Amino acid sequence: MSGLLSRFLTVFLVFALAACATSEAPLPPEIAAADAQEEDSAAARMRADIAWLADDAREGREAGTQGYEDAADYVAARLKTMGVEPGADGQWKQKVPLVSGTPVLEAAAFSVTSPEGEEHTLTTLDGFVVYPSIASDTFEIVDAPAVFVGYGVHAPSFNHDDYAGVDVKGKVVVYFSGAPDIFDNESRAHFNSSSLKAKEASARGAVGAIVLPSAASEKRTPWERRIANPRYSLMTWRWPDGRPETSGPNIQGTAFIRAGKAPLLFDGAPVTYEALRAAANGEVEMPGGFDLAVKVSMAGAMMREDLTSSNVAGLIPGADPELKDEYVILTAHLDHIGINERRLEEGKDAINNGAMDNATGVATMLEAARRFTEEGAPKRSVLILAVTAEEKGLLGADYFAHFPTIGEGELVANVNLDMPVMLHEFTDVIAFGAERSSIGPIMMAALEETGIALAPDPIPELGIFTRSDHYRFVEKGVPSIFLWTGFANGGEEKFWDFYKNHYHKPSDDITQPILYDELARFAEINYIIARALANAPQKPAWNEGDFFGDLFAK
Repeated sequence: MSGLLSRFLTVFLVFALAACATSEAPLPPEIAAADAQEEDSAAARMRADIAWLADDAREGREAGTQGYEDAADYVAARLKTMGVEPGADGQWKQKVPLVSGTPVLEAAAFSVTSPEGEEHTLTTLDGFVVYPSIASDTFEIVDAPAVFVGYGVHAPSFNHDDYAGVDVKGKVVVYFSGAPDIFDNESRAHFNSSSLKAKEASARGAVGAIVLPSAASEKRTPWERRIANPRYSLMTWRWPDGRPETSGPNIQGTAFIRAGKAPLLFDGAPVTYEALRAAANGEVEMPGGFDLAVKVSMAGAMMREDLTSSNVAGLIPGADPELKDEYVILTAHLDHIGINERRLEEGKDAINNGAMDNATGVATMLEAARRFTEEGAPKRSVLILAVTAEEKGLLGADYFAHFPTIGEGELVANVNLDMPVMLHEFTDVIAFGAERSSIGPIMMAALEETGIALAPDPIPELGIFTRSDHYRFVEKGVPSIFLWTGFANGGEEKFWDFYKNHYHKPSDDITQPILYDELARFAEINYIIARALANAPQKPAWNEGDFFGDLFAK
């Protein structure tokens, strides 16, 4: 009886501490109980975290929703019970001002007028999807001239310019998704960025953009996936004066055209769509840009709403007086993609729970935070940051990178945790960004200590390096690392099964056969790397001549 009473009191104490952690929401009793009863098991703690974050009650944790804020309160409460301090100017939450825009499907329009004057009108979701700029409620482009610009890439350091010899001012640019094969994997991912392409086109005076699918992009994002949630809201963050942050302010709208309809754009052109698609697939050389013979009309609208969402920041102050103002930051995005309205209307399971994407990453980050508090503060300060709106374009990380809550301190390294697909006993990892800075040797020491091999990026076509939160810190000149489990020992099959059948779908839930002991091993590796960075005699530095180090030099 005394043992049961002791256990009850322990559970009660953990729950009471959690209730004091934040004024918004305490830890649920079942999670507090898991903490108390399995206090020595990282796997059990992580399982409990994932179960709570990916529960239907969170409604998919979309940025700006109550489900997301409940999740943010939960993370703050967990950090508080560990002894972590608030890291957002004395608070747990950094409020991120956002603007959300939901496409109005009925307003979407797209047509191509041939050189002979024949108008071809496409049907939304069948032949095209259009995304208005979030900076305005509506847009309309009528009979605009169009220009083909290859991949839409301007890369002077690689002697490549898809805009050479063409004038796009007042016109619609037409380009393939992806980037030419002259780059290594990670710089190619940089130049594949949709925001970078919009920025380049906008700076040259283009008013709209049309994206053509290559075979690689169709594999990555089949048309059925692109239109699966057509009312999925777009977002960006707002500057203090209320301006929406946008990479291409002159681009009124961007359309994605289905491959079967794309030949309409090249009626009368000097090169056929089929020949250009072969070039985009690497079969022949891509020709230079040229004016198209057709005119393009496109329109769209969105319902806009100002809202806020929260980054959650916890601080572990550094123990070295000379190094404590240098910060190693651990990031994991807390948001997911919410409710699929189309599936909801059809009476199907519509909640995108986001267990693997990214409750596993958040749980890994929380376990690393716990290790820091148990083993004592390192020399440098450590910031634990759960960011919002990653799914909307890395917005929470971008906002924090612009407005870091570290006073006069300096961000010196980032360890990012995003979607560890923990469905097999992993024997190797992929390390995005590690080889570009002095983080590389520190990572290798951690892998040797834990008996894990390093593998090259097996899926460069996905452009992972630019698609997670660490990249917003890279853009500020901060060396970063982002680990994924590798493809050895059955990992490839497990990854592709998840990506094809569960990624960004309601089935990404707690029923997946997540290997929590393996996730605990993954947390250990990331903790070892983060602690070594926080204790290293010198802050990380970009390797001499590194493309990203030079491009984003502080």
